[in-house]
Amino acid sequence: MPTAYAVVILNIVCIYICYQIAKSRNGDARFWGLMGVLFGPFAIPFAFFCESGR
Repeated sequence: MPTAYAVVILNIVCIYICYQIAKSRNGDARFWGLMGVLFGPFAIPFAFFCESGR
């Protein structure tokens, strides 16, 4: 059971990180928040390397 809590907390942190990266780079923050939901930590590098538009 503690593993499930850790996964949920990790996913929430990834959502927040993707959202903040996109917001600071003038990207679509809601889109990258959704990518954080779907792909978890794998979305963070893509949010960094993506162009500003999306």
